[in-house]
This record gives sequence, C-alpha cells and structure tokens, in this order.
Amino acid sequence: MTGIHGRRGPFTDGDTVQLTDPKGRMHTITLREGGSFHSHKGKVDHDDLIGEPDGSVATSNTGTAYVALRPLLIDYTLSMKRGATIVYPKDAAQVMVEADIFPGARVVEAGAGSGAMSNWLLRAVGEQGMVHSYERREDFAKIARKNVENFYGGPHPAWKLTVGDLVEELDETDVDRVFLDMLAPWECLDAVAEALIPGGLVCCYVATTTQLSRVVEELRGDDRFYEPRSWETMLRTWHVEGLAVRPDHRMIGHTGFLVVARRLADGVAAPERRRRPAKGAYGKDYEAAKAAADAGARAAKPAAVTATESPAEAEAVKAPETESPEGGE
Repeated sequence: MTGIHGRRGPFTDGDTVQLTDPKGRMHTITLREGGSFHSHKGKVDHDDLIGEPDGSVATSNTGTAYVALRPLLIDYTLSMKRGATIVYPKDAAQVMVEADIFPGARVVEAGAGSGAMSNWLLRAVGEQGMVHSYERREDFAKIARKNVENFYGGPHPAWKLTVGDLVEELDETDVDRVFLDMLAPWECLDAVAEALIPGGLVCCYVATTTQLSRVVEELRGDDRFYEPRSWETMLRTWHVEGLAVRPDHRMIGHTGFLVVARRLADGVAAPERRRRPAKGAYGKDYEAAKAAADAGARAAKPAAVTATESPAEAEAVKAPETESPEGGE
C-alpha cells in the first residue's frame, strides 16, 4: 500500500489531487466524475483532470492555471484534519533516520494524536512490519484512524490502533522500536523496557527543556538503557532568484526535542561514563528545581491527561488551531 491510491499513471475517479495556484496556495481535492473545484479564482471541472497524467495543468473558467499533482506524504500531513498537534515533517524525518525505522520493523507508538507519525512509520515499516499505536483519547483516535485510512485507501494491514493508556494496555513483546510523544514519557520506561528487544531503541519527542532534562536523566539513571542522546532540528529555507541568493527571513525554529536511547541486554552493566559533568550540575539547585517541577506538574496536570497524552493534545480542545509553521492549510 503506497498511499493516496495509485502513485503512477493518469488521474482516475477517486484520486486525491493537489492543485497549486500561481501564488503557491495548495488545495487538496478528491476527483469525482462530474464534480468541480470552486475558489475565488473560479471553477475547475474534475473531468478536465480525469485521464490526464500526473503533473498536468488545469485552467479555471476565469483563466487561473493550477498545477495538478498527487500529493506527497509531506503535503498530506500538513493539510489533513487535526485533533492534536502533529509531529512536523522535519522532526518525523529525524525519527526515521535517528531511530532507524526499517522495513519489517515492529514499532510501538504513543500517542497517536492525529495520525501523522503513524503514516510515516507505516510508510517505513511496510506491509511486512507492524505499527501498534496507542491513544488515550477516543476523539483523537477517530481522527487518526480516518487520516491513516484516507491516505492508504483503507485499513492498513500493518497497523493496530488501541484506545487506552500505554502503561495499562501494552502487551507487545519483541518490539524493535518505541516512539513516545507524550507529556511524561519517563512514566512509561518500565513498560517500554519490557517490550523492547535487546538492542532495541526508544525515541521520545518532548516540547520543553524541563521535559528534556527529566527524560534524559531518567533514562540515564535506568540501567536497562544505554546513554541517551538529545537534540533539536531547525529548518531554514533559501530564496534563490538569479543573483539574489540569500536565506529566507523566516525559518522553522523550535518544534520539539528528540531523545533516543538503546535497550541493553538483561543483566549487563554499561561502563561508567568518563565525561565529567559540570561542577554543580547535580547540586542543591538541581534537586530543588526537580522537586519544584514535579510538584508543579502534579498541580497543573488535568485529570484527563495521562502519560499517553501530549501537552498539545490536552490543549487542542481549548484553543483554535493555528496555521502550521511549515505552510499547511
């Protein structure tokens, strides 16, 4: 299953097509015989596109030309309906490489959110792999299921979606990779360690520096995992027109931190780190800050938010969705 129906050949009835106008605005439509696309730039009949090759140009009745292409997964991700905030493509790409998601891999994901990361994982593992996604909120799970099935044209044979808490519901074993996008991933480390094979990898996606510090220190203090690595990725596009070659004035800065750690074999002890921490890094100030953060998290955490629900998921029902930093509609 390649996604968005067929990836080659002329457009057919039922195909998902992306129309891009001269100003770069994108519109995603589903072709239907006798149907039409309407905008303030006029009307484009679907019949003018059905039977035409991918990469055709359709002209509205007012003379506006649209480039018609089958959307890439990155296009679909940025335009699909959302419940929770998605993992943006620049971070999803890092997960694919740094977490080494390979064809045939057995992957556990929590939480599923709007299904964006589920689509990327399924693309990587293929039909011979398995992605088991957990999502505590049923309303988010419905959106995720619809987004995945719309992209792949139906239920994906390698995907299982469970509505529930990862810690309570996880019964997978011999798992190659675990991806955690949640408020407190450190609360799931016992369950994750039981599920992962020796040499397996856990990848955590967190938004704030306090979450980053906590998850790294918890992984570092758990003798079942090898020394974690953490980083963030920033994306800057460039303006290129003749001799005018310069970085764009806007860039995609911080969206989240990624942390990865490998599962050690049972009964082994990793060598002690030789890198000496900075003086005072784990002193009284560190302990006081950690205690204050724990107390604040307990006081601020709504009853409906658990370890499998990210901060973005918790806020999604409170605030209207804003335009994505990467240009999604």
